[in-house]
Formats: sequence, structure tokens, C-alpha cells
Amino acid sequence: MIHAAVVGLGRWGRNLVDASCGHERLKIVRAVEPHIDGARGFCAEHRLDLTDNLDAVLADPAIDAVLLATPHSLHPAQVVACAAARKQVFCEKPLALRRADAARMFDACREAGVAVAVGHNRRFWPSMRALRETVASGELGTILHVEGHNSNENSQGIIAGWRLSPQESPGGGLTGAGLHVLDAFISMLGPVRRVYAELNSREPGPPPLDTAVMMLDFVNGVTGTLATVRATPQYWRVHVFGTKGSAEVLDEVTLILRKSGSGPKQTIYPAINVLRAELDAFVDLIETRRSFPVPEADVLATLSAFEAALQSMGSGHPVECDGQ
Repeated sequence: MIHAAVVGLGRWGRNLVDASCGHERLKIVRAVEPHIDGARGFCAEHRLDLTDNLDAVLADPAIDAVLLATPHSLHPAQVVACAAARKQVFCEKPLALRRADAARMFDACREAGVAVAVGHNRRFWPSMRALRETVASGELGTILHVEGHNSNENSQGIIAGWRLSPQESPGGGLTGAGLHVLDAFISMLGPVRRVYAELNSREPGPPPLDTAVMMLDFVNGVTGTLATVRATPQYWRVHVFGTKGSAEVLDEVTLILRKSGSGPKQTIYPAINVLRAELDAFVDLIETRRSFPVPEADVLATLSAFEAALQSMGSGHPVECDGQ
């Protein structure tokens, strides 16, 4: 049994704890949360030892792994500290806000001999797995273009906190919802060569009323567009276009295949517990060194394109991606 600590008991940290309940190989036993009073009830319910001191957890020999669900800017120092303490690491996306920081974090974990997994949970959607397989099979022919959108109205219910900070979440909805789409693109098409992006802010909020739009040129010649709107209801779409057909994902389980001469073919895949599948893959990485479904190269390519998008939003011009 892998004994773990969760750092950060906001909405997503609590989701990870809930997803781990009853796991046969992973047990979260400790929690680190600076706002202790607000976390006491949850920790009592889940029998978690609660502290506000990460160093104390890292010094605990009974803790094998650490799950980070903390503000983005804290990830680099926390991951490096976990590596120094020889703790296995699961970190929610984005691993960092800069590609160079992420590369340093991977290096630290590699040198320490510990695993590091990045929580791009959309990778585990049955529909997205099927889309990646469809693209890789060649069924769509030569891939020419990809379109994507991820919006959610979480911002409507957030009136304060780090997720509204431009420093923690630059680029409007790109840092949160939009990165899921960008990761999906790169998982199928590889790294991005150049980005042109725009952030249109109507009102600072709360809730913030803004839209983020990206145009992408991939290294392999494919073009792409990505958009996200923080204040509109949940909507997901990733659509890949090739010379022999197109395939579109609309949610966790729905894929639509289109080919010339026939009508759209919709497939509904059985739903799964996505966060549980993500934790299963983390445990496999620790126990068997089986590759985690979000490779280091993809994480770095995503952050390279993300950084270029932020620079483009500031300059109003296309920006070449670093590290390609």
C-alpha cells in the first residue's frame, strides 16, 4: 500500500481524496492545508491527519507519495522539495507556468529517482482515448487541421482566491480549461511551432468576462484553433480534420466520426471514474514504472505553446515556441 499526503484541500484536492477512497493500492492519510479550520471537518470525515506544514510531511518516513493540488506558482518549489525528500509526486496541471521550471522539476525528480505524474485528467476520458487511437490509426488520412474549445462556468461561482489572480492564472481561461485542449492537441499532433493568441477582457469581474483564442501552427504542418470562455456553461469540443474524414469529441464518452459518402457515426463509450483511472496510472508508475499517459515531452511542449500564447497576447504578434 502506498501511503500518501495531499497538499491543498480546495475543490480539486478534495476531489482527489474522494477518488482515492477504497483504493486497493493508494491510501491518502495526511493533508496539508494552510486554512486549517476550514478543512477540519473534511479531514475528520476521511480520517486524514491535518497539518499546515509541508516540511513535516516530507520528513515523515511513513509517507511514500505526495499529491499536489496547490496554486500553480507553488508547484516548482514543492515538486523539487518532494524530490529532495524522495517522495513520489503527483501534481495537478499545469506542472508550472514556465517551460524552464517544468524541465527543472523533471530533472530533479529524475535525479532523485522518484516518479512525477502531471494531472491532465482529460487524457483518461474514454472518448479522448478513442480519438487519439483514431488519429494514430491513419483512418482520417493526412491530418490537416484541429479545432478545440473548453469552457466552464466555474468562474461564476468564484468571487475570490488565487484562481482569479492574473499571476496564478494568466491568459484568462487558458491556464485552466484551455490547457486541457492544448494538451489534447499535443497528445495527437506533437509540438507547436508558432502561436498567435488574443485575450479579450470585457470586465475584470468577479466573475471575469473574457475570451481567450489561439491560432496554432504545429511542427508537422497541421493548423489549429483553440478558444475558451470562462463565464459560459460547460462545453468541450476537440475536432480533428483529415483528408479521409474527421472525428469530433463532445464530452467524456461521445465521439462522432464523419466520412465522405456517409452520415455521421456517433459512438458512446462506457463512462469511467476518470480521477480514479488517473490515480491508478500514478500507482502503476510508482510500482512498475509503467509509462504515465502524460509524457514529459508532451508536458514541456504544452508549456512551450502556453508561454508563446501569453507572449502573443501581450505583444499582439505571432510568437515562435521555444524548446522545439
